Amino acid sequence: MLNQIKGLHHVTSMAADARTNNQFFTHTLGLRRVKKTVNFDAPDVYHLYYGDEAGTPGTVMTYFPFPNIGRGRPGTGEVGTTVFSVPQGSLGFWEERLAKQGVTGIKRDETFGEKRLEFAGPDGDGFALVEVKDDSREPWTENGVSADHAIRGFHSVAMRLRDEGATTELMKFMGYEQFEAKDGVTRLIVPSGNDAKFIDLEIMPNIARSQQGAGSVHHVAFAVDNRETQLEVRKALMDTGYQVTPVIDRDYFWAIYFRTPGGVLFEIATSEPGFNRDEDTAHLGEGLMLPQQHKHLRPILTQTLANLEA
Repeated sequence: MLNQIKGLHHVTSMAADARTNNQFFTHTLGLRRVKKTVNFDAPDVYHLYYGDEAGTPGTVMTYFPFPNIGRGRPGTGEVGTTVFSVPQGSLGFWEERLAKQGVTGIKRDETFGEKRLEFAGPDGDGFALVEVKDDSREPWTENGVSADHAIRGFHSVAMRLRDEGATTELMKFMGYEQFEAKDGVTRLIVPSGNDAKFIDLEIMPNIARSQQGAGSVHHVAFAVDNRETQLEVRKALMDTGYQVTPVIDRDYFWAIYFRTPGGVLFEIATSEPGFNRDEDTAHLGEGLMLPQQHKHLRPILTQTLANLEA
């Protein structure tokens, strides 16, 4: 069993419009845009990162906004809900705020004894806010949401699966333990992890497989401290039979990827070097930062990429 994984690192999804996406996460949810860059494989498409002040692992939601991409079809083999942690007693504030800003799908619920507020993103993305008592993470408060209510980072993700058996075995191999099971949902926890430490497995044997598009989670990333521990995880996964990519330099972290038995794409990402490697922390997310192989495209991209602030 692995002990290097510290919980969630980031969640990456797809969107149809960059400006709408930026507005939702910075204005509606009050997160900080910590990086404005482009997709390594499609430089005409933004890669936008939102999180806390520094983009701490466990707080970062990222998006590929592909213009005019079709809406995803929800189903199994994907992350169905991305869940954020908020302070106790703050759901009333969020319910009112989201309703005033035209957010849809707002619904109160309770899961594993935790009060939560479910809602949809601009592309039908599945989100929830969960009240957490002892989340010590410092929130970003410069986008109009006070510390009494502001998002702290991820709480969990919920994966929709036809069958949980092989995925449960994988998660336990990755260092997760069963926390509780109820109503067809199994909650797992990584005991020595960060505050983004939960994974929910929702078993839906009669639901069709998902089809990715706008509003779909592309992959979920798990955090390790550094490249050395990442290589240890890679070797262990490959020794177990998983097909794992070579280490890929993503500028702000190093990444490896593999497909899970349930169909969800997993990434293992390092906590180094961080988002301040090419921008001062005080100015994260302000400039267009380009990967080395795309720097020559700056004159074109500055003309063709959407103005996020308009």
